[in-house]
Amino acid sequence: MELAVTPAHPRTRKRFWALAGGLLFLGAALLFSICQGAAVFSPLSAWQILSGGAGQENFTILYHIRLPRLITGALTGVNLALAGCILQGILRNPLADPGIIGVSAGAGLAAMAVMILLPNLASLVPMAAFSGALAAVALVFFLSWENGIHPLRMVLAGVAVAAFFGGAMTALMVFYSDRVQGTVNWMAGGFAARTWSHVYMVLPYTLLGLAGTFAGSCWLNALQMGEDTARSLGVRVERVRLYLLVLAALLAASAVSVAGMLGFVGLVVPHMVRLLTGADFDYLLPASALWGAALVVGADAAARVAFAPIEIPVGVFMSFLGAPFFLYLLRQGMQRGH
Repeated sequence: MELAVTPAHPRTRKRFWALAGGLLFLGAALLFSICQGAAVFSPLSAWQILSGGAGQENFTILYHIRLPRLITGALTGVNLALAGCILQGILRNPLADPGIIGVSAGAGLAAMAVMILLPNLASLVPMAAFSGALAAVALVFFLSWENGIHPLRMVLAGVAVAAFFGGAMTALMVFYSDRVQGTVNWMAGGFAARTWSHVYMVLPYTLLGLAGTFAGSCWLNALQMGEDTARSLGVRVERVRLYLLVLAALLAASAVSVAGMLGFVGLVVPHMVRLLTGADFDYLLPASALWGAALVVGADAAARVAFAPIEIPVGVFMSFLGAPFFLYLLRQGMQRGH
């Protein structure tokens, strides 16, 4: 009796390389970031310094300056990439990301309000950013609801909400111009002067978001087959969409609270990874998390050393990378429309 052999999925090899490549790229980015800067270390000397304990100037540079900065960057990349994956899955639109549908703007407005109006309560910035993101989600839901949520209406509502919150941020900067200096670098997006407190600030949100995201991957897969099919599989579409939107808001808000207005990560990473893994979120989510972390850490290190001693905010660097990619996606979509 012959046993039937199940053929391997045609994307199995690509999915393996998407995960393995992301892990390797992340490792290389972390190593480059920890070793390069005003003070240059070899990987071996960096390890010896970190394992040798405190009391050295080089230990202070590596442990108290570079290490928390790169860990914060990696966690931010994970959060933004996963948020982008979720939103693209909900809306079935490769152009969706936290910035485009207003989540980042809502989180940014709330965080900026705390920094400008309540500077002594900086510890409340993550919670304020999360509340602002939830407010943006609620507005998008309200504006796009018409016998259910329609993806196109949600995107249009998100654009309007992002414009409204962006105008409010500008108004804060105008009315409190004397207090705005402290928020300029935050608005540009970056990780300068990040400490271990920022790592502890974003880490719980990342862990909670990771658990919730991977638990919801089966729902995202079901939504890709259409609402009717998802309902026939027992998925409560509106409730699932609300849960996933709140989860995306959590991830985006935590990233904004420590990195500022860092755009395009949630747009670029999921789309590029999808070319290898396909639309199966069981593979797309972990691969996007790895590549998101690698991209942000690598971009931050490049922005830090490329024009040394001048440091470019990584948000500016990501804009130069992400804007052309966004225009490319838009052009491809218009051509397919014809």
